[in-house]
Amino acid sequence: MNASMNSLPTSLRTANSGFTLIELMVTIAVLAIIVSIAAPSISTQLANQRVKSTAATLENALKEAKAESAIRRQPLTISIDSTNKIINVQRMVAGQVESTIATYKYSIESKVNPSQSSNEFKPNKAADAVTYTICDSNDTASPITIKVSATAIISNRSEGVC
Repeated sequence: MNASMNSLPTSLRTANSGFTLIELMVTIAVLAIIVSIAAPSISTQLANQRVKSTAATLENALKEAKAESAIRRQPLTISIDSTNKIINVQRMVAGQVESTIATYKYSIESKVNPSQSSNEFKPNKAADAVTYTICDSNDTASPITIKVSATAIISNRSEGVC
């Protein structure tokens, strides 16, 4: 078989040789360098996305509480359970929970820091003025602040300190 291989032109003999071990090692090393450069950026983007998702969930809960309070003509309260990562829209009577209107879950790695423990929306479209700061366990993520004014206007901004 060696004799038949020697009779082939050089261009045909080298075309079937494949990759060498050194070429494969260099390719893997280059890929490892690229991944190590990109990994921190990707983790920051994921953390920012978690913060945005939690902010949207909280904003939806606040808007639902505002609308349901006006529709039901009853005050409704927003409470945040940071242990179970749940936002509750509840009807309170004499300081006790009478019924839960809606429950929202948010990311385990997100942190919601309210300026006070609960927020009440009244049927006359008034509310307790509260500021919520949403952060992530990854400190490189940009926090988002959601403000509820006394006139129940809900706004959010990419600002705040965790």
